[in-house]
Amino acid sequence: MPNRLANAESLYLRKHADNPIDWWAWNAEALATAREQDKPIFLSIGYSSCHWCTVMEGEAFSDLAIAAYMNENFLPIKVDREERPDLDSIYMQALQMMTGQGGWPLNIFLAPDDLVPFYGGTYFPIEPRYGRPGFLQVLQAIRNYYDTQKQKLQDVKDEIFMHLRESATLKTSQNLNFSLLQKGLDYSTGIISGRTPGPSFPMIPYAEAAQRAARFNFESRYNANEASLQRGLDLALGGIFDHVGGGFHRYTVDPTWTVPHFEKMLYDNGQITEYLSNLWASGAQEPAFKRAIALTVQWLKREMTAPEGYFYAAQDADSFTTPEEKEPEEGAFYVWDYPTLTNLLSAQELEELTQYFTVNEKGNFEGHNVLQRRQAGEIPESLEIALAKLFVTRYGSSSTELTTFTPARNNAEVKAIAWPARIPPVTDTKMIVAWNSLMISGLSRAGVVFQQPNYLDLAIQATTFILKHQWQSERFHRVNYEGKPSVLAQSEDYALFVKALLDLHQACLSLGQTNSAETWLQAAVQVQTEFDNYLWSIELGGYFNTDASSDLLIRERSYTDNATPSANGVAVSNLVRLALLTENLDYLDRAEQTLQAFSSVMEKAPQACPSLFSGLDWFYHHTLIRTTDAWLEQLGQQYVPTAALKATDDLPDSAIALVCEGLSCKEPALTPDQLSQQVLASQTRG
Repeated sequence: MPNRLANAESLYLRKHADNPIDWWAWNAEALATAREQDKPIFLSIGYSSCHWCTVMEGEAFSDLAIAAYMNENFLPIKVDREERPDLDSIYMQALQMMTGQGGWPLNIFLAPDDLVPFYGGTYFPIEPRYGRPGFLQVLQAIRNYYDTQKQKLQDVKDEIFMHLRESATLKTSQNLNFSLLQKGLDYSTGIISGRTPGPSFPMIPYAEAAQRAARFNFESRYNANEASLQRGLDLALGGIFDHVGGGFHRYTVDPTWTVPHFEKMLYDNGQITEYLSNLWASGAQEPAFKRAIALTVQWLKREMTAPEGYFYAAQDADSFTTPEEKEPEEGAFYVWDYPTLTNLLSAQELEELTQYFTVNEKGNFEGHNVLQRRQAGEIPESLEIALAKLFVTRYGSSSTELTTFTPARNNAEVKAIAWPARIPPVTDTKMIVAWNSLMISGLSRAGVVFQQPNYLDLAIQATTFILKHQWQSERFHRVNYEGKPSVLAQSEDYALFVKALLDLHQACLSLGQTNSAETWLQAAVQVQTEFDNYLWSIELGGYFNTDASSDLLIRERSYTDNATPSANGVAVSNLVRLALLTENLDYLDRAEQTLQAFSSVMEKAPQACPSLFSGLDWFYHHTLIRTTDAWLEQLGQQYVPTAALKATDDLPDSAIALVCEGLSCKEPALTPDQLSQQVLASQTRG
């Protein structure tokens, strides 16, 4: 019999609807019930495309003995981290304090009276293995500890809460000098330089900061230009990229960028699209970058765009090989065994595929082949034809015929459809504002750099949907389920959507759509005003993650970058850009206050907050270029990381542009060379 999650909007929650565990969603009734019954809360946080979340759902959470003990002794609550990143952030920080590491599923135990955590972990197997205890034994030990060790329990809670509270109230500093900027950008360069053991993640906020560092002549043991370029090559050539169907997987399990963890997340693809576009604009015009972006946009249009225009959240790592299978297999949709390649391709095609990609009889992933390119450069047309055959084998149609691809939203649905070829992974079709915003920014930048107005059209469709549908009761909302907004917007939704609107404004100027550009700037101002009204911290500076709420242990202000950039880091850059474009210096004051609020973190832990250093770069080098329509396209295609463009016909006689640094302007630029020199100087004046 289904439990309470059967009617949840979240795909991740519904995946647990048939568990024998008596799951609750996170709400006031659940928390009150735990207090009334004096049951410790078992809080389990994950997301729909998380592989180990899926494994635990099919193992421990489906086990009758575990469920019986859980239901009797705990109040179990399921949370989708993509709906509630505020809860995830608090309890992930607590888990990292307890164990020194984190990850999903995030399983943590809370005291019912105050919601303070006292024990946690990630994946728990049914039986002891992987050096982890069996889950039933964990539950029994935790309940015994809760009942018999009250003082020890209180001591643990007190220490954890003290650290959480301290992390939420930071000391401020006035030290926002150029040496701090150099230190932060250099740290980011170091983090992405070379290869370290273990998994490889895109880490775009760090790569973006390193790319900024490349324009300075810092004394450093790292080469920022080489590091940022290599990150782009690893992404565009590696197995993390789907060379057949387009789109980037979440990460690779190895340091060589070969074997991915196969889920595809919208937020990665948006950031990588923008990053590769900026590499191209900076002069690294590697054909693999252009190809990766073009295929990713095709994948986005084909598989990730709703009829209403917004973008879906993610695709699972796992998929079924036959409808009769009970459990899906990781990567089954994407990998290639050698006999299949031998039967599908001619001897010449297979030889060429082997020459350009890591293909062999043994494979590189459980007897199968993940395609990874051996070198950069153009791919021959004959090889593109061979790759097109692989596309047809996977999808059942050519890429030109298959323009849309109706997603399957759960395992039952995906097994019930008669697919023409391979069974695809499940798609999480919810709309998340922050993730859509990252994709809008990526499409906007790629549209300008590669002169592709159709990229911009996709961005505009998604933006228009958000503006029309994500306000309810005069408040911005984070998620949309099939036309219905849900969950109040959090700081990352505000910050990333304002950035997307500003990026769209700049893209429209550069692509000759100056009449519509002003619409996006006005919308950015309106969204920023709501952001300021509800989430700005008057006492501390910076932006809170969410509204004040009684169900939150602390009220955090996000400043650390993870798979996505931090809200406050992005907000600083937005505020500086708004100051330039609107000439309202209140925005600049607020940007400085935000930087000061997190300055102690920037000094002590520069490795944690690359987006704040990108914001500091904007603060130090902010430049406004006033120019005519004729020059907007050319300037927009260049990599000028701290400049905003503004269309104007009001220039001095014979001038082609006016370059303004902060509160002063240079002499009018009369020639292209003079303009180029002024822009270059403005970007390194610190």
